[in-house]
Amino acid sequence: MISRFFCPSPLGSGLVSGATVELPAEVAHHAVNVLKVGAGDTATLFDGQGGEWQATLSLTGKPPKAALFATLTTFDARDNETPLHITLAQVLPASDKMDWVVQKAVELGVTRIQPLMSKRSVIRLSGERAERRVTHWRNIAIASCEQSGRNRVPEIAPIVELPRYLGQHVASDTGLDFICAPGATVSLRERAPPAGPNEPITLLVGPEGGFDDTELFAATTAGFQPIRLGPRVLRTETAGVTALAVIMALWGDL
Repeated sequence: MISRFFCPSPLGSGLVSGATVELPAEVAHHAVNVLKVGAGDTATLFDGQGGEWQATLSLTGKPPKAALFATLTTFDARDNETPLHITLAQVLPASDKMDWVVQKAVELGVTRIQPLMSKRSVIRLSGERAERRVTHWRNIAIASCEQSGRNRVPEIAPIVELPRYLGQHVASDTGLDFICAPGATVSLRERAPPAGPNEPITLLVGPEGGFDDTELFAATTAGFQPIRLGPRVLRTETAGVTALAVIMALWGDL
């Protein structure tokens, strides 16, 4: 299998075949020392803005500190993106479960992930700790794009408190909004238009202990429609990914 690497330098169709770019040091380290790529190997490069380049690799220096260069050969404008625009608004789960949520949501085609904190959040982050965690999730999203073949990197938004998010959402929303609620009586299939949505979709998922009554009321007042995902109660890290898979199967590209 040809390796895929994210290169943050602009790689759009403005570059020409034969141009050579140097890959970032962390990419070079992983490629050379973990994947064991060598001079003359081929790779796919993308910058997260759409499209990808096929390239031939070359090295200068010796492992583990070798620099890695790519000579571009052919450009392909494909994105491998779903026709749907989906935001996953996920209250932070405990431990490192958010890593898994980000990885799987990106694989399934999510457009944007909004990390949230609510009253029952086990983890609470602010300041530099929050910024470091968001940077970590963005790196997971990039790695998931490398693995899954996506050429556009989903946005990972800064962490915000639920009330602030709901206020911002009311002011800007023009889409179809769902909140995963175990007590709901209507399924996702029943809530959505039969022909499929023509507007952006937002999925709101609570923490391990669920939303409290005041939060549920605030969310529904903000326009979120409660949905159930079958008769079983799913864990927070499962609910959003499951809803994404259902949406992709109903109206996306699965």
